[in-house]
Amino acid sequence: MTWDILNIIGTMAFAISGAIVALEEEYDLFGVYLLGFVTAFGGGIIRNVLLGLPISDIWNQNMLFTVAFITMTLLFFIPFHWILGFKRLWGVFFDAIGLASFAVQGALFAVMAGYPLSAIIVAGALTGTGGGVVRDMLAGRKPLVLHQEIYAMWAVLGAMTIGFGIADSMWQFILLIVGIVALRMLSVIYQWSLPTRLDWFIQLRKLKR
Repeated sequence: MTWDILNIIGTMAFAISGAIVALEEEYDLFGVYLLGFVTAFGGGIIRNVLLGLPISDIWNQNMLFTVAFITMTLLFFIPFHWILGFKRLWGVFFDAIGLASFAVQGALFAVMAGYPLSAIIVAGALTGTGGGVVRDMLAGRKPLVLHQEIYAMWAVLGAMTIGFGIADSMWQFILLIVGIVALRMLSVIYQWSLPTRLDWFIQLRKLKR
């Protein structure tokens, strides 16, 4: 049940995120479906490739493909002006939900497969960010994972929480997802970022003075 819920939440959120990016770029219906499906399932494919798991498992998720298809169709054809009027804000929000849900789901996948902590972290991070990276590359954008606002680190934090056994029940998984979404949105609103090489040298010069 936990697995199915995380799958559905993540698939819907990333399908919407991909569709919103396609709408921002004024793509046609095919472009909306392409970016939506890539965002929703790209992370799982990359995770399976790197962990040596069968990619065919992805294609057996008929229900999730249907959920993604219906979600994107509704977003394209129904005039949700309240979404289209704030595309970037809603795009970031749904991307954050997808990031959180799939980071937790990817980490759980690795735990159930008996992988060590390092693989759990990689699985969580790649499942949470992989689809978005492919989406942004297809849309000709700089991937969100490379933006200044903290992005991938929240997926890593969620995966580590799963790997260390801090969260091991459905309610704890939900709280973890809410926490990751909140932290991601705060990162965007307050422009939290990880230090760059330039920041390091600036601080070093200040200390020398």
